[in-house]
Amino acid sequence: MTEPVVLRTEFPDLVLYARGKVRDIYDFGDRLLLVATDRISAFDVVLPTGIPGKGKILTALSAHWFRMTEDLVPNHLITTEVEAFPQACQPYREELESRSMLVWKTKPLPIECIVRGYLSGSGWTEYGKTGSLSGVKLPFGLLESCRLDPPLFTPSTKAERGEHDVTITFEQAAATLGQEVAERARDLSLALYERARGYALERGIIIADTKFEFGLLNGKLLLIDELLTPDSSRFWPADTYRPGRSQPSFDKQFVRDYLKSLPWAMKESGPDLPPDIVAQTRSRYQEALRRLTAPPR
Repeated sequence: MTEPVVLRTEFPDLVLYARGKVRDIYDFGDRLLLVATDRISAFDVVLPTGIPGKGKILTALSAHWFRMTEDLVPNHLITTEVEAFPQACQPYREELESRSMLVWKTKPLPIECIVRGYLSGSGWTEYGKTGSLSGVKLPFGLLESCRLDPPLFTPSTKAERGEHDVTITFEQAAATLGQEVAERARDLSLALYERARGYALERGIIIADTKFEFGLLNGKLLLIDELLTPDSSRFWPADTYRPGRSQPSFDKQFVRDYLKSLPWAMKESGPDLPPDIVAQTRSRYQEALRRLTAPPR
């Protein structure tokens, strides 16, 4: 039996806080309930077709990484156990199971904290045009997908839905956040990436780049949102890695590549995904979860 696709949740007894690209968010005062749907976005556009079970995979991976990195930086996760959620959630237990997190409410930083350990995607495009990344000059003649040592912190703006994020320099990020918060976010992002990169490599996955989100709670910086998932990262199989070309992946780059083959202006609403693309995307996400939660090879 095919798993049903959850594109939207409707919980009349709960207070809807916001609907993001993937998550429906409900308000409990000083806490939020994050419900990961099966929606998928590409090029900052939410597509009309969902990926069955995707929200459960994102939730499981995020919870895994939050536990693994809590010694580096505190995070917003309270629990993923539905029985520990507020009583008002209990009538919706079946819908919430395995795809929801109760978290502390924070004030999110207005930038995305991106770390690139390999030259790929929009980073490769920017390098080809300017020879630099996020204002950092790079050596001439680098190959696509080559490893960057040390990894680069390349923050970006947070675009409104349907608009595109824009890469900014660290100095621009500091002007927005303040120098101290910007330096803390950068240093934590790099430390998180280094730990995750080593851990994943032992399990046959290269984390080429990833996006971190932080929020402030009582003046303290917390790691929030999702963490090191196929939605927020590029995951490459280590055994087929070859610099000088694009790489096969266990993330939504597969969907991006398919969409780039279509006559589409990358604006709402996006095209439907055919069943084979849906199935292959789901398989890639499942493989990322399997590998990253397995013992080292």
